Amino acid sequence: MRRLREIAGRTPAQRERYVDLLRAVAITLVVLGHWLIAVLDDDAGRLRGHNALEDITWARPGTWFFQVMPLFFLVGGYANAASLASHRRQGGDAGGWLADRSGRLIRPTTVLLVLLALAALGARLLGAGPSQVREVVWYATVPLWFLSAYLFVVLLTPVTYALHERFGLVVPVVLLGLTALGDLARLLGEGRYGYGNFLFGWLAMHQVGFAWRTGSLPMRPRVGVPLLAVGLTTLLLLTLVGPYPASMINQPGQRIQNMSPPSLALLALATAQLGLIMLLRAPVERWLHRTRPWMLVVAVNSVVLTIFLWHLTAVILLAGALDSLGALPAPPVGGTAWWLWRIPWVIMLAVVLAVLVAVFGRIERRGSRRPATRPRALPAALCRTLAAPLPRLLLVVLGFAATVVGLFSNNVAPKSGEYLFGLPTGALVAYLGGAGLLRLLRSVPDQRAG
Repeated sequence: MRRLREIAGRTPAQRERYVDLLRAVAITLVVLGHWLIAVLDDDAGRLRGHNALEDITWARPGTWFFQVMPLFFLVGGYANAASLASHRRQGGDAGGWLADRSGRLIRPTTVLLVLLALAALGARLLGAGPSQVREVVWYATVPLWFLSAYLFVVLLTPVTYALHERFGLVVPVVLLGLTALGDLARLLGEGRYGYGNFLFGWLAMHQVGFAWRTGSLPMRPRVGVPLLAVGLTTLLLLTLVGPYPASMINQPGQRIQNMSPPSLALLALATAQLGLIMLLRAPVERWLHRTRPWMLVVAVNSVVLTIFLWHLTAVILLAGALDSLGALPAPPVGGTAWWLWRIPWVIMLAVVLAVLVAVFGRIERRGSRRPATRPRALPAALCRTLAAPLPRLLLVVLGFAATVVGLFSNNVAPKSGEYLFGLPTGALVAYLGGAGLLRLLRSVPDQRAG
């Protein structure tokens, strides 16, 4: 607690604390939303799970309150703009910035994947069925779809930030138009032409984060009110009159999905959220200058990725433990007993996740630190080559690309199947290769460091 107070006390006066609060609130809502809709029960001796919204269709508009993934890209854009600008002021280049930025994202993710792969291999050796092992690993790695998209957006940041510096808010407007074209293609049955929305939709919010950081988008109530009104009105028209479903997370059997890839309806929701953020910014920022609220925000942000990565593993561990004890209730989904069961269910999950964060959170906190010295096994001449701007940039791009391909390959792989490690071996190899390369590059001092 004393160290946390010291860290909070060293916060620069000019820091936009509201950004950190939004990140903490967003992760809390994502975790809570996933926990509330998780349905797990015993099916002939086998633990099965599905999304409660498949049964409780009337509750799907409730996803408007819990779908906050656009906020991650908004605050990510703000943070990446601030970090990149600071790096440049110190004489750094794009390759060095990307290598440094990868640390906190890659390291905790690598630990999760390696442990899941080892657990899956152990379960297979003990006689567990391959499909069952794959389903468990698939569920535990659901959060990685977001990370694959975010890593790609981070990789593009030096380019997209340069576009922002030149064209400002024109860039997200163009991305919005491209998202609309992708949706039109999907509605016309040409789904392959809508894949670009995986990039255009999230990049649009990331660019808005740039605009917040640089001041080209005034974060004031007089701007927030029309954004909130336009966003909500558009969202209602698109879902009640237009062809978009009310659910802001993917549901089976829908003509078009809102989240994966992002749709115009999701961006309309994001616009309304942005307007609300503007309305609340001034009073909340003043409140965050109090010691205790800011300490809590600092504490959550120090392990925010760990919370996100492990919150579904907590579901697996708790459900498995209760099922093995014969104590996993299975009331009808949507009934009174089911809703009442959500209360102790969420409380127990919070306890399990707290234990996981206590164990693995330190890995995230260390992940953002650059290793103190270069690897002893590498010759000095090779280190100088790796530190040169062009080779470093090319290798960093390769490392990012490999990690993104690895994560995305697992995301799109079938939910069931025979995988030795519970996820495609090629995906695991690609990810670990990219992560190892980025770790190597972070350990080599760049030319700026002498």
